[in-house]
Amino acid sequence: MKVLYYDCFCGISGDMNLAALLDLGVPKEYLIEELSKLKLNPEYEMKIEKAIKHGITGTRVDVILKNKVHDHEHVAEKALDNHQHVHIKNDHNEHDHSHYENHNHINSHEHNEEHNHQHDENHSYEHHENHNHSHEHIEEHNHLHKENNNHEHHHRNLNDIENIINSSDLAENVKKLSLHMFMKVAEAEAKVHGKTLYEVHFHEVGAIDSIVDMVGAAICIDYLKVDKIMASPVQVGGGFVKCAHGLMPVPAPATVEILKNIPINTGIVPFETTTPTGAAILAANVQEFTQKIDFSIKKIAYGIGHRDLEIPNVLRVYLGEEQKAEKIEEQYILETNIDDMNPEFYGYVEEKLFEKGALDVYKTAIFMKKGRPGVKLSILVNEQCEKDVLDAIFEETTSIGIRKYKVEKIMLSREFSKVKTKYGDITIKKSYYKGKLAKYKPEYEECRTIAKEKNITLEEVYREVYREVSVIENN
Repeated sequence: MKVLYYDCFCGISGDMNLAALLDLGVPKEYLIEELSKLKLNPEYEMKIEKAIKHGITGTRVDVILKNKVHDHEHVAEKALDNHQHVHIKNDHNEHDHSHYENHNHINSHEHNEEHNHQHDENHSYEHHENHNHSHEHIEEHNHLHKENNNHEHHHRNLNDIENIINSSDLAENVKKLSLHMFMKVAEAEAKVHGKTLYEVHFHEVGAIDSIVDMVGAAICIDYLKVDKIMASPVQVGGGFVKCAHGLMPVPAPATVEILKNIPINTGIVPFETTTPTGAAILAANVQEFTQKIDFSIKKIAYGIGHRDLEIPNVLRVYLGEEQKAEKIEEQYILETNIDDMNPEFYGYVEEKLFEKGALDVYKTAIFMKKGRPGVKLSILVNEQCEKDVLDAIFEETTSIGIRKYKVEKIMLSREFSKVKTKYGDITIKKSYYKGKLAKYKPEYEECRTIAKEKNITLEEVYREVYREVSVIENN
């Protein structure tokens, strides 16, 4: 079983994650080509280079905006990048970062009364440590920037992000992973600000560079084709950030909301070390948070952060192989019997349950008391998604009670590989028992796409895959 493990001893941000996965072996040309499918290339350029922190060599990524639209809320997202939140001490070189709950956005670089926004002409959207810089955020929609060039600035909402991703030519799995990450942020922002999902206007994660970070994460994870993603407890940092109600401790409200039910550590440095984007990447993709590494490490990589700290400001990732023939996971079955719901609703309910993280959903026809025909709705969950699934059941169905019991799921170890066919490369999933290949099958979605494009039967695509695998085995 192929494992990706995040060692978040110094937290995680969007750019550090991209850098780490590139350092792990995702080709930068592949990432750039896939990102171009978002059709946002005129708005940014990506700088990828080798870098060193505390003697550790890794990869560093910078996403530089071409149009110089200056998104200061996104500067907060780059809290690891030469950029500081307010702390108890208030040095002139520190960055006073205030968030308010209404969304007018005023910046002051020189602390003058007219809030003139002055920048060096050669500023390519990179912040340096001697940047005397303070700004306040008031969260409602009108963002006022008085810059020498009078550039306009706007934030995107969830609908904008969904349109950008869904209208692209990205693979379906990449779209799904990307939207899942953005949904984590939207849910957190909605909860913090008391708004609905589609009323929320994203701040840092609505900026072009954070869209690149999130969709880039989905592209890299999809490329690696790992069977499981794990992570250590997440270091969030320390110190304080100035908010509408005064100085608030790190982690910031949206970040800690995203990290609910996820183990965290605090205070290793007096700065924010985990950003909302980094938190969303973990919350949406990691299946297990643990310090226990029970797999053999095959490759180690580092994503280099921008800020210089007393500890190495890096994100370490491992690519490993779990040797167990089978894996046993503790999961839960949630069940409810329903006899009074419109049957048309079941398809919609099933979609909602999977969106909330359900591992499996199935329905059984039953007869209830007084001879009433009904449906037993069964949902397989883990601890991480249980609460969200329960909420969906009670909000979306007529159920007024749930049964819950623990089950053990025993799984064969799996790996993915590509098979060359006359229709193109097709992914197959191999399952192993006691170290030997027990079975394999083609990935349905890829075969389905090919069948539609070539106007052939699905069975024909499957036969071609099995024929090619047979040739390989015989040789």
